[in-house]
Amino acid sequence: MRINSPLGQVLLVGFVCFACPGMFNVINGMGAGGQMDDNTAKNGNVALYSCFAVFGCLGGGFYNILGGRLCLCLGGLTYALYSGSLLYYNETKKPAFVIIASAILGVGAGILWTAQGVVMMSYPAEDQKGRCVGLFWILFNLGGVMGAFIPFGLNFHSDKGAVSNSTYLAFLVIMILGALLGLILLPPGKVIRDDGSRVVVKKFTNIGAPTGSTPIQFGAVNGVLFNLRTRSLNNALYWGSQMLGAYGLGAFLDNPRFGRRARAVYGLAIVGAIFSATWAGGLALQLQYTREDHPSNIDFIDHPSEFWPKFILYIFYGMCDAMLQTYAYWVMGALSNDSSVLARYAGYYKGIQSAGAAIAWRIDAVGTAFLTQLIINWGLFTLSLPFTYFVAREVKETCNDGAEEKGEVADKE
Repeated sequence: MRINSPLGQVLLVGFVCFACPGMFNVINGMGAGGQMDDNTAKNGNVALYSCFAVFGCLGGGFYNILGGRLCLCLGGLTYALYSGSLLYYNETKKPAFVIIASAILGVGAGILWTAQGVVMMSYPAEDQKGRCVGLFWILFNLGGVMGAFIPFGLNFHSDKGAVSNSTYLAFLVIMILGALLGLILLPPGKVIRDDGSRVVVKKFTNIGAPTGSTPIQFGAVNGVLFNLRTRSLNNALYWGSQMLGAYGLGAFLDNPRFGRRARAVYGLAIVGAIFSATWAGGLALQLQYTREDHPSNIDFIDHPSEFWPKFILYIFYGMCDAMLQTYAYWVMGALSNDSSVLARYAGYYKGIQSAGAAIAWRIDAVGTAFLTQLIINWGLFTLSLPFTYFVAREVKETCNDGAEEKGEVADKE
């Protein structure tokens, strides 16, 4: 594999996201950022995703000015700042720095995911987009898998509810290294596809920010039911299930046995069926406890009968999340090969998603019942299915209409 191939560049960005957003997901997945005071982390997430919603839509302008390398590096360093703020909180119990660092992370993550979106959706050829999305998601979530074993190992014999300083130091170092890795991203004009054509990336003004994980998964299940070492183990396998979901659906969406429109419709049916079944399982679990009265400190060794049903549901939550993201990116990539058009699609999709995440974390922070949160999530997902079907019907067999002819290449790096 050539480093100057689209796949090589997608994998490079995947390693950056492995180290930066991947490690952030580990922290978030432990429930309340691993902290005993979960309101600090929840309010931080509100600040974070509020900034996502704004700066995700402005990310294209930053990309035009800074280029992909600096977007990845500077955006990645804001993840390290966030991890450092949690280390500071662990020592002082003062929440202000966490909230400020979360807001700065919202800005930086919007910039980082702008570069990620350009590379993942614009660089690959049409018949490789599903594969590239799936491989990126595998690398990205591999960060979550490996990173989750850090607190699992460091806190295996700990009875404390909060994560140790050594855990945050490990995350901090990994995030800094990942941010620096972004500096070796190639300019678009130096990326050559297998057919010899060069990647064309036009300047644009709008692209997205990353997805916010829903509080119902992290807060209402993993964050409140299990002890720290079990939360960490669940976290690792949650991101592992995302790798399986992304790879499996990505392979199907690139399967030449079906036309692209058929793959879009069948893919939606697969995602809808698995997601609905998982939400039904979540409802069955949620009816067993409330925010005020719930099991706690369940351990995967000491309480196996209580652990396994909840663990399996949590794994399906992870798989569904990755399948949804893979499907969304593939459909957007199948609607056009024009980077400026894809930027607008991604910006609307991710901007709305980040705003929704900010609202979701705020709903959780004010103490809304877990059951109410689940019903809202399931209802909104179900409501989206018919609208997504109409979009899937618009997918054409090819978008090669001259959009990739030779022209001005944005080599700003």
